[in-house]
Amino acid sequence: MHRIENFFCEWVLKHRVLVILFSLLLVGVASSGLQHLSFDNDYRAFFNQDNPDLQAYNRVENTYTKSDNVFIVIAPKAGDVFQPKILSLIEEITTDSWQIPHSRRVDSLQNFQNTYAEEDDLIVEDLYGESTDLTKADLEGIKKVALSDPLLFKRMVSEDGRVTAINITIEFPDIDKGKELKDVVASSRNLVKKYQQKYPEVGLYLTGLAFLNTSFVDAAESDVSYLVPISFVIMLIILFCLLRSVSAVMGIMLVIIFSDMAALGIGGYLGIELTPASVSSMQMIMVLAVANSVHLLVSFIFGLQHKVPKLKALSESIRINLQPIFLTSATTMIGFLCMNFSESPPFHDLGNLVAIGVFVSLCLSLSFLPALMSFLPIKVKPGEDVNVERLESVSKFIIKRQNSILIVMSAIALISAYAVTLNKPEEQFTKYFDNSMQFRTDSDFANKTLGGLFQILYSVPANIKGGISDPQYLENLDKFADWFRRQPEIINTYVLTDTMRRLNKNMHGDNVDWYVLPDNRELAAQYLLLYEMSLPYGLDLNNQVNIDKSASLFVATLKELSNVELLNLEARAQAWMADNLPSSMQTRGTGPILMFAHITDKNINGMLKGSILALIFISLILVFALRSFKIGVISLVPNLLPVVIGFGIWGLTYIEVNMALATVVSMTLGIVVDDTVHFLSKYLRAKREKGYSTEQSITYAFTHVGKALTISTIVLSAGFAVLMMSPFALNSDMATLTTWIIVIALIVDFLLLPVLLLKLDKDKK
Repeated sequence: MHRIENFFCEWVLKHRVLVILFSLLLVGVASSGLQHLSFDNDYRAFFNQDNPDLQAYNRVENTYTKSDNVFIVIAPKAGDVFQPKILSLIEEITTDSWQIPHSRRVDSLQNFQNTYAEEDDLIVEDLYGESTDLTKADLEGIKKVALSDPLLFKRMVSEDGRVTAINITIEFPDIDKGKELKDVVASSRNLVKKYQQKYPEVGLYLTGLAFLNTSFVDAAESDVSYLVPISFVIMLIILFCLLRSVSAVMGIMLVIIFSDMAALGIGGYLGIELTPASVSSMQMIMVLAVANSVHLLVSFIFGLQHKVPKLKALSESIRINLQPIFLTSATTMIGFLCMNFSESPPFHDLGNLVAIGVFVSLCLSLSFLPALMSFLPIKVKPGEDVNVERLESVSKFIIKRQNSILIVMSAIALISAYAVTLNKPEEQFTKYFDNSMQFRTDSDFANKTLGGLFQILYSVPANIKGGISDPQYLENLDKFADWFRRQPEIINTYVLTDTMRRLNKNMHGDNVDWYVLPDNRELAAQYLLLYEMSLPYGLDLNNQVNIDKSASLFVATLKELSNVELLNLEARAQAWMADNLPSSMQTRGTGPILMFAHITDKNINGMLKGSILALIFISLILVFALRSFKIGVISLVPNLLPVVIGFGIWGLTYIEVNMALATVVSMTLGIVVDDTVHFLSKYLRAKREKGYSTEQSITYAFTHVGKALTISTIVLSAGFAVLMMSPFALNSDMATLTTWIIVIALIVDFLLLPVLLLKLDKDKK
């Protein structure tokens, strides 16, 4: 091993010009792939194409009207919506909404297709028109329908009548997704802005799936435009304050930039599409690239402070850091590569991109950086670093107080292990964004006042063409809807039987006694055909029944529920169907909220497997590389405990664990190993090469690597701390927990690891 280290050191410095030129060439070739890098703004990107929940949702969308929509909420600041001026506003927006690009359907209070009988004729028409001519009786009639018809009440109009909504269904051509989405969002915002100025006494709010998708784009742009540059500048400032060398900071800066460019370029060649979850890879690579460079440069500067010639100091720095830097990079890469066990593709991309970036930084920090530093001027004041003396004092304190430290750390570990159990899986797509984003505030308002954002969809089959008119089918469907209405989680249901009841009443002279389901299949089919033929263009029944009338869509609108509550409701629905519906009508629930609810549990299970595999690989590598089974086993404690403490603190403060946090175990496992490896490598070098005792070796490790560990931890935590400001909650939550774990890892390695070595690796007599 020593021969390999010596050969590599000599070769890098002997061919330093060639090393620099070859590094630049490879980075340039890799970076050319940046032109192929693209961005996916669809929330469906969080699901594999073979995900059964996504496939079920796609089948529903392909059968009925697409669910992509713009949802405009209208809330007068005084009074209800049944005022002439407000009804006029609804009418105007309804008319203009058809001009939004790719709009396929517009539903509102104004164009609700009201039905009534006129002698023997069925009249189907807009609920109202020409709002300026409405009489008091007209207003009362509109209000009566809006607050009684199940197709409107608590669906398009709030229970108290003070809020209403306009739903614009969007059907994207999918030729240029990015441009199509921008056109829809821009047009919708201009429309709302126009009427907000015209009607200042009314609050207008924009939400819907189109705005969910564009919020992903806005969050990613915010991270790249603001957080990445801020993080970069902060890290450079910290590095300069700690290293006191412009040349050293410049060398690290180039390693950071080259690592990011090469990793993202290779990602472009691999066909990776960035998402808000994977775009944070830029910042993570930037942060992680610092660690390797810091260890090499701190050792190099340490040599110069002790008047070692420049090239000799560089060579020795490479030699003593070659193994630990290689090991820490390998373990970090393993941790991130195990993110491929996640159920969500964006986290695969995040793990793969960061692993590539860490590999590039490994190569550059051991070759390009020392070769570059050999040419750059660097001024160092000779003499002992005052920080080394402080670290020596810390070492002596820990050795003296080892029993007390062991008791305290054991208590913290036990409390944290209990607190971990307080965490619970939670996934709500509206909470992916913080309150600084308009989509989040508008969605919260819409959900609080009107509901409608959280829905479960059921495509209920009749199995034969025209089967939805069968009285038995309608009766069973009505039972299903009635069961849902009795559930405490339900706001509203949207079901074909409500339309059929109304039509049956209309065709019997609006006699309320006939507000029942038709008991004749041919008659029901005729009602439905007559109704369809009377509907205007764009307001057909395709959003409720399929083309051959062999299935209908049932929609349950829900209150805001936790994952557990939502999955429990779906489980109850499945159990009820199994007991009360024929097998031919049984179907599974779907919709975005159910998709995200299911993926959280699957993601946690997948990442648990990934984390266990990462732990096994990392442990085997450490045992083999450190050439000691005992030391390898000891290293497991400081590698695992920071994760336990971090999730314990999260359980005591936030509780909710989303799918991004499920990846933190695997991700941080690779990062926290860095501190342990560097500390143990210096400890073992002192024992094996210098023949020091356990206590002396611990002090040697503190004085020779303590400063580098502190600097890298400060830089890493600062870099991730900036990401905590991301408006995208998946990134900010992940960064928050990761920052805690990184800081905790240094504390554990400085306090608990030396105590474990003192207790379990005692000197032989």
